[in-house]
Amino acid sequence: MASLMRLSTADREFFRLVNEAGSTNPFSTKRLEMERRITDSAHETRNESSVDLVILKVLRRIKELEKSEKADWRRYREEDSRLVFGVLLFDVYYRFTEAFDHLILAQVKAGDKPCQVPFAKEVLSLLCSRGFTEEEAVRFFAICYQLRRAFYFIHHSLIGESASMGKLRCALWNNVFTFDIREYEKSLWNRMEDFSTLILGETGSGKGAAAAAIGRSGFIPFDVDKETFVESFTKNFIGVNLSQFPEALIESELFGHKKGAFTGAIDDQPGVFALCTPHGSIFIDEIGDASIPVQIKLLQVLQERTFSPLGERTKCRFNGRVIAATNKPLDTLLQRGVFREDFYYRLCSDVITVPPLRQRLEEDPEEMTALLELLVKRTLGEPSSEWVALVRDVLYRDLGKNYTWPGNVREMEQAVRRILLSRECRRNLYAKPVPDDLSGQIQQGINKGDLTAKQLLSTYCALLYKKYENIEEVARRTQMDRRTVKRYLMAAGCPLDNS
Repeated sequence: MASLMRLSTADREFFRLVNEAGSTNPFSTKRLEMERRITDSAHETRNESSVDLVILKVLRRIKELEKSEKADWRRYREEDSRLVFGVLLFDVYYRFTEAFDHLILAQVKAGDKPCQVPFAKEVLSLLCSRGFTEEEAVRFFAICYQLRRAFYFIHHSLIGESASMGKLRCALWNNVFTFDIREYEKSLWNRMEDFSTLILGETGSGKGAAAAAIGRSGFIPFDVDKETFVESFTKNFIGVNLSQFPEALIESELFGHKKGAFTGAIDDQPGVFALCTPHGSIFIDEIGDASIPVQIKLLQVLQERTFSPLGERTKCRFNGRVIAATNKPLDTLLQRGVFREDFYYRLCSDVITVPPLRQRLEEDPEEMTALLELLVKRTLGEPSSEWVALVRDVLYRDLGKNYTWPGNVREMEQAVRRILLSRECRRNLYAKPVPDDLSGQIQQGINKGDLTAKQLLSTYCALLYKKYENIEEVARRTQMDRRTVKRYLMAAGCPLDNS
């Protein structure tokens, strides 16, 4: 038996740096520092050029190993073996990032049908030639695809260079891979369904985009015979917004129902938990609107991984991951007893906060331009620097540079569309002055002491709605659920849109 090899002192130190960089969150300042040390450079931000320098330097070392037939991690002594193992995987991942990106775009276009992976044989063959077994090669190929999807969706879906957005991207990456990818690869890659997530943030701030980035980044096994991954990432993320459904239908939407379970149940209907794939995620938006009975049933799903459709006693197995979000202050909901503590503690394996737009712009005013570029491209289907400049000028002219964007990114997106249509964005459409008659009506009723609780709440909700024209903003400020706010607004005679 041939004796095991050792790395040179220089190679050992270099490989140790590469391993540490490879296991570090790519959106973190620590990763930037590691890349500086690898390349002996002083770049201040992480960009394609700085990453390319790292890849090139690693590739040179790999080629030296290949020339001397030493690119097999199993041929090294224990400590060196682990270092070579990590560097060889690092090289494979970055060697095929462009191919992975093309696959991601092709899968988005193809939808729920898994795409063929034309470069799979090349990757698997390369891994096997470097000492990996066929089983290991298949699993690490799937992990490489997962890594690239996570980076792609976190990077492209959540733009902005403000400190709070950098913190958010780091939190999302850790939510998928933990703080150390090496530990994830060893023990947790097939156990992440046990880690539920709660996303907090104001209405319109991007909680859905954050949840989608997590949901589309789960581990998906590779099928060697079919040369496809077993599922499309477009299929393994399902979202449901509880505020869109009346209370009577929420349980049916979540858990499904059997024919005859209630009036109108004319057929069997699966809920989102039944539709979730084994490697998928369920996103429950506006979890703060869930009633106590619904919370109890969701708690059972989280604790026992089972649920029962309405009208059915048989328990069904749920194998996916649960992500939930709310724009309500949970401490208040807990104090008022409308949100169960046991449900909260079971739900919050990880709590991620999405920053409001006003905070992002305070930290980095240039983030306005980056967001406008994204929104203009999304609206027109192509980038346009001319339209971005026009939209920015109109926003500053009509709303002012210090506008606080109570509706966050969602409000900005509608403002962009309004400007594309009319080239104006009148401030009174977004922050109407409080009508004297409503505020006076409230004060007069308080002074006389003849207001009922319903009249007081209805009038106050109407006052807020006239100011912000957004039901969710009224709900956030009054700390009531959306349906209750809508009921009070209707009682006050407010003409409601679909906000």
